Amino acid sequence: MSFLYLKALHIIFVVTWFAGLFYIVRLFIYYAEAQEKPEPERSILQNQFSIMQKRLWYGITWPSAVLTLIFGTSIVITLGLYDPFPGWLIWKLAFVVGLYAYHFLCHSIFKQQQSGIIKYSSTQLRIWNEVATVFLIAIVFLVVLKSALSMAWGIVGLLLFSALLMLAIRIYKRTREAKQAR
Repeated sequence: MSFLYLKALHIIFVVTWFAGLFYIVRLFIYYAEAQEKPEPERSILQNQFSIMQKRLWYGITWPSAVLTLIFGTSIVITLGLYDPFPGWLIWKLAFVVGLYAYHFLCHSIFKQQQSGIIKYSSTQLRIWNEVATVFLIAIVFLVVLKSALSMAWGIVGLLLFSALLMLAIRIYKRTREAKQAR
């Protein structure tokens, strides 16, 4: 019974963590785009986005990342999945490590923007925003399907989905630039 509580809590914090990761990058984009506005609009927007980033990052995203790790580790220990690790779980954990690397890179961008430094364009950040989606798809497919063959098809699908996302971002950028040119 305790396993089910751990699993429910793990899923809840995975969802809130991803919500934070998706939204923080949107705030990075808005902050970067505000740089193009004239004063005082620029400072007002960037100050507001900075406050929103700080509340989201420290109030939701970081706590959710930590609790996801705690409850996920508790599930592995409770079920004894570490002896030996199933193949699908090794792949899932590799993607989870990648997701934490993404989280830490987002933290770096967060710290830069909190200091008023903008290193990435809104287009680069839009592409960066899709990385969390790629991790989400890979992890969910592995957890649900638990099969190497299904994982291979999932990776092929993931690559096709990633290419489709990049195409959609380019189309969106061109459409946006065309509207601004009018």
